[in-house]
Amino acid sequence: MNPSYPVYPYIGKVQQSVTNSATFPPQHQDRQPGIEQLMDPRPIFDNPGYTGNGKLKGKAAIVTGGDSGIGRAVAVAYAKEGADLTIVYLNEHEDAHETKQYVEALGVRCLLLPGDLRIPDTSSKAVKLSVDTYGRLDILVNNAAVQPYTSSILDVSDEQLEDTFRINVFPLFYMTKAALPHLQPGSSIISTTSRVAYEGDEHVLDYSATKGAIVSFTRSLSLSLVGQSIRVNGVAPGPTWTALTVSTYPAEHQHTFGAKIPMGRAGQPFEMAPAYVYLASDDSAYVTGQILHVNGGNIRYT
Repeated sequence: MNPSYPVYPYIGKVQQSVTNSATFPPQHQDRQPGIEQLMDPRPIFDNPGYTGNGKLKGKAAIVTGGDSGIGRAVAVAYAKEGADLTIVYLNEHEDAHETKQYVEALGVRCLLLPGDLRIPDTSSKAVKLSVDTYGRLDILVNNAAVQPYTSSILDVSDEQLEDTFRINVFPLFYMTKAALPHLQPGSSIISTTSRVAYEGDEHVLDYSATKGAIVSFTRSLSLSLVGQSIRVNGVAPGPTWTALTVSTYPAEHQHTFGAKIPMGRAGQPFEMAPAYVYLASDDSAYVTGQILHVNGGNIRYT
């Protein structure tokens, strides 16, 4: 593995603090999805002190948006637990290949599928590729998203509103419908919602609405599939240092990003990943229809 990849500092059994406060330098990327390789500093997606215990050994997982950010951290954690991966992403090829290289160095297989999740056929192709290659599908992680920034609801165009829902919400239906015929009892569907589904954010109105929809989707789908012993849950991250952040907010916003959270800082992608491992493993066999809040201590979201 390339030693320049960001990993989490670890001494013995005591984890060092990532940062004492939000001190990211001002920066902005003009395209979504953003590019992780262009960020300064790079997000921390792996904690070398996290040792897998084979909780997902022999399983196969699809992770949308797995090229970078939280999706990349989830892919790495799943690889450590023994799962083979299929990563679906739009066009961030360098980030995706970097993730593939890192994951494969952990001893599992990794497939890459570039494609537009607004198109239902992308989901069908992802499932077919996974099943044809691995002979099974056990875990579906719906994580890909866009997050447009606007000053007012008057600035949310009809086109933007529709596109945000087509990217953030519609693929949950497409992926689930494609995956369901292949999921067995004990399989798990996990979707990424957000703290803004509970608290709101005046500058990402349409994004916040989609994340609320994901909460409702998760709860309703869990009721629909519980009889098949397929569990459906979600994770609601707090502010997390990812390419989505720097491609959303103005450059100066990054300097205090996460500072108002009780812990006084933004999270790093690797800090979200254990929640996804828990929800995919037998450790959560009695958990469905739930949202895990990994948010730096803001209890208002629970």
